[in-house]
Amino acid sequence: MKLRLTAALGALLLAACAQVPSPADAAPEEAARLSIAPPDVLAPPVAAFPMSGQRPESGRPIATRSAVIAPNGAAATAHPLATQTALDILKAGGSAMDAAIAANAMLGLVEPTGNGIGGDLYAIVWDPETQRLYGYNGSGRTPKAATLEQAQARAEAHGQNGKLPRYGTITVSVPGTVDGWFALHEKFGRLPMADNLAPTLRYARDGAPIPEMIAWYWSRGPLRYAPAHASGELEEYENARRTFFDPVPVEGSLFRNPNLADTLERIGRLGRGEFYGGMTARMMTAYLRRHGSAMTYADFQTHRGEWMEPICVEYRGEVKLCELGPNTQGVAALQMLEMLERFDLKEMGFGSPDALTAMVEAKRLAFADRALGYADPAYSGIDPSIFVAPGYNAARSQRIDPSRAMPEVAPGTEITDAALRDGDTTYLTVADKNGMMVSLIQSNYRGMGSGLVPDGLGFMFQNRAELFSLDPDHPNVFAGGKRPFHTIIPAFAFRKDLPGCQVRSVAPEVACPYEPWLSFGLMGGGLQPQGHVQIITNLVDFGMGLQEAGDAARWEHDGGCDPQDALGADCNTGTGKVMLERGLVSAAEALRERGYEVACCEANYGGYQAIMRDFASGAWHAATEMRKDGSADGY
Repeated sequence: MKLRLTAALGALLLAACAQVPSPADAAPEEAARLSIAPPDVLAPPVAAFPMSGQRPESGRPIATRSAVIAPNGAAATAHPLATQTALDILKAGGSAMDAAIAANAMLGLVEPTGNGIGGDLYAIVWDPETQRLYGYNGSGRTPKAATLEQAQARAEAHGQNGKLPRYGTITVSVPGTVDGWFALHEKFGRLPMADNLAPTLRYARDGAPIPEMIAWYWSRGPLRYAPAHASGELEEYENARRTFFDPVPVEGSLFRNPNLADTLERIGRLGRGEFYGGMTARMMTAYLRRHGSAMTYADFQTHRGEWMEPICVEYRGEVKLCELGPNTQGVAALQMLEMLERFDLKEMGFGSPDALTAMVEAKRLAFADRALGYADPAYSGIDPSIFVAPGYNAARSQRIDPSRAMPEVAPGTEITDAALRDGDTTYLTVADKNGMMVSLIQSNYRGMGSGLVPDGLGFMFQNRAELFSLDPDHPNVFAGGKRPFHTIIPAFAFRKDLPGCQVRSVAPEVACPYEPWLSFGLMGGGLQPQGHVQIITNLVDFGMGLQEAGDAARWEHDGGCDPQDALGADCNTGTGKVMLERGLVSAAEALRERGYEVACCEANYGGYQAIMRDFASGAWHAATEMRKDGSADGY
């Protein structure tokens, strides 16, 4: 029987964003399980949302729906068609990796607001055959001939606050997604690549359905690109206009992109070399050169992603979270969790001012390190392990007082000696009947990307190079042949099956082992590490279920230095802004009293997908983001 979970709940739930029930409305055992804060710090949900419905008392009061439970395979993506495509590939004998590639290709068609083959990719894969966790960095580099002086000149002409422009050729780096597909497919795939791409070809030619939230994000494209072109920041706009905005799709539209179909068909037939050394590479080069880019055909030919070891930390002696190191920001989530170890979040209560303050302060400290030391390690020379060195984050956490905000933060001395909020992304996860779990994230960065669509190819180049610094002394400084700082991060977690160990009578002297447990992600620029920590604490500290952990109201802190800022910039002073979804608004006044600027109901909602192994039954639990259009499904 097919199981489906669809996340189209309409504008009201998007605004409400997971209102937490008051303890008065929850059964006593549920209040205890969730460690919900006392009634005086929560707003009554009925008064706040008189028009919203409510679920029966199923034992999951925060969840908007149940998680999907599936014995064989599961997928969770940002569009129902991508989720269905992944399951079709699994049923046809494909691996979780085949299904993830097929879903990613489909998302490039139906959700170009977040991703596409003009962007980059990162993945974490649990391989049951080798019993290993693999990481892949599929990010591209700037043109080798590009110079800091060129970047500074474009920033002076079209940048803001001394930073690079948001759009145009200077922001384009070599797209790494197609290389990532083939590298991952070579190791973990079963079906021919052409079979994985075939569903997207059909829909690109016949018409793909566009749902509500994607249509809304899509409508913002012309509002960004047309003014950028008029000002000279964006060198060419007509191709993008014809491909994506003539007309702008609305909810219920069937979007066609025959140029993308042709490009994917060549890639499926001719392989990786077509994109990086064939006709497609030559077309990309000619287009970029015509509009002033330093990109050459050789830049495409020489591109290679790389395998990398995920970095993992333990939390509460029960869970091990794994992330990818720089040039991504995944280590920030690990740093935050290590800082939070000394705080009893369960006792503080979900959504309480003390719990929120502890987490926000951990974020501020981790992001101070992020601003100074997260960069392409091939250039920075910074060993990512220093950010999670034994005792480092525990010592940093001593600065955190849950009753007040620090007036300013600074990076750790080890980082000093060693050396964004706005981003559109897609995250997906797939698991198969053999136990393979794929955590994959892919993005064009801001908006739909750079605004540049190469002639006849049907996709937009990313603008990820916007995230370089222009300070010559910064580890993340713009340079030719270099990977920029990245915000996109897949995540994976192991957990000890403590009940199972008790049933198996594991001897006390034999440690209960960590087992592959959770493949998840939560996209949204600088929100991502903050979101990963919220998911893990929701599951571990507050005892939530998988769907519930994503539905629960979120917070986001904005403020402090970024990896784009110059060294020594006066940006870590002040406490920054804490943005709350409506389910946390009752904590707003207490947070203001502690020194924060607080804004209700304007948090970066993000986009959550997750698959979890049920240790008792072996089945998969799958969950999706209630704030967007996606779906989780299984069979």
